[in-house]
Amino acid sequence: MDSVRCADRKDGMNMKQDKKKHMWMGIWFLLAFLLWTALIRCVDVQAVGPSGTKVGFAAFNLWFHHLTGVHMSVYTITDWLGLVPIAVCLGFGVVGVFQLIRRKSLIRVDPDILLLGLYYVLVILAYLIFEMIPINYRPILIGGALEASYPSSTTLLVLSVMPTLVFQVGRRCERKTVTRAVSIIVVLFSAFMVIGRAVSGVHWATDIVGSVLLSFGLFKLYQSGVTAIDLRNKNGVQ
Repeated sequence: MDSVRCADRKDGMNMKQDKKKHMWMGIWFLLAFLLWTALIRCVDVQAVGPSGTKVGFAAFNLWFHHLTGVHMSVYTITDWLGLVPIAVCLGFGVVGVFQLIRRKSLIRVDPDILLLGLYYVLVILAYLIFEMIPINYRPILIGGALEASYPSSTTLLVLSVMPTLVFQVGRRCERKTVTRAVSIIVVLFSAFMVIGRAVSGVHWATDIVGSVLLSFGLFKLYQSGVTAIDLRNKNGVQ
């Protein structure tokens, strides 16, 4: 009995440490994103974009843009593949609705699924905010029009949503081969999308960096929230 209590106490301490680790990593990534955004607005800002639009880190961004060129086929492929993380969001939405119908109460839906829905809403809000307050415009015209480019919305969507698939499968599936296969597929898919978006020439390189920082920050805060829920439930059971 004492050994069980010691193991439970140790698990609780590990969960507390994980919660703090994820929380602080999330905060630091978000602070890095805010700093990066501020630097983009004031470091080497030049009117080198279409129609004389200004961009920060102009020399670096121009160098990278000329290095990769513009590949509209890659842009189109990554655009269509952007439906994959949307499908993941819808899939977890179906899980939540199924639990709501079956359990007949919103508060009886798994807390980590409810938190996941809130997390997806925050990701969408982040996207909408930067659509309304453009930091950068794309280095090329899309359909003859200027479009907001910072942070890269497709990169943000992929790196915010796909890790939640790995995280949730790991929580809900006991078969290690399945979780390992999902992890490998998600890593390969995410890498292809980020690299594809970077080399397609429809974003400045700094737009991709901003998306990476923001998405990692948001995801780590989500992990911290789920760990806090698990810790509360564990203490409640005890």
